[in-house]
Amino acid sequence: MKINQNTVLQGQRVTLVPYTSAHVPRYHEWMQSEELQRLTASEPLSLEQEYEMQRSWRDDADKCTFIVLDMERWSGQACADEDCMVGDVNLFLTNAEDPTLGEIEIMIAEPSYRGRGFGKEATLMMMSYGVKNLGITKFEAKIGQENEPSICMFKKLHFKEVAVNSVFQEVTLRLDVSDQERQWLLEQTNHVEEKSYVELKLPAGVLET
Repeated sequence: MKINQNTVLQGQRVTLVPYTSAHVPRYHEWMQSEELQRLTASEPLSLEQEYEMQRSWRDDADKCTFIVLDMERWSGQACADEDCMVGDVNLFLTNAEDPTLGEIEIMIAEPSYRGRGFGKEATLMMMSYGVKNLGITKFEAKIGQENEPSICMFKKLHFKEVAVNSVFQEVTLRLDVSDQERQWLLEQTNHVEEKSYVELKLPAGVLET
């Protein structure tokens, strides 16, 4: 999705940046992990396929993704994006009958960053971005039944379990963004600053692809 190709969202623990080709090698490394393949229901891709996937994430109107960075390590350009990557957060707008429904995914790929609030903050930031910029009024999360930490996190974010698929061993959770939920969400993310990726990281104001 091109709407966020120059968007940086800075929170307390995490910074969200657009997924560029510079992030692909590290992402490809992550996805060699059998554990992550299982948790994300993903098939391993070749490096070239991963680059093609990154281009589709950038260009397709029904996908929005950010790479999750460690805010403390990244701020002040202390290290390159790829050295601060901890995961990614995605929104799929694939329901043609309801363009206000977004399916959200969060992956904290680096084990040392799990259980420390990085996934929660990144998810809240993406939800707020979806509500404010993409017209989302309801969210769904589809999570493997064995991924108890992720299910618990979404329930803490007011999602309710609405379906269980025993064939795919998957739980579907849902949140309808009422006025009250919208207010809560915006309060949870009122510390987030939106900045220009070009101005922060890239020389000569040229957008990387």
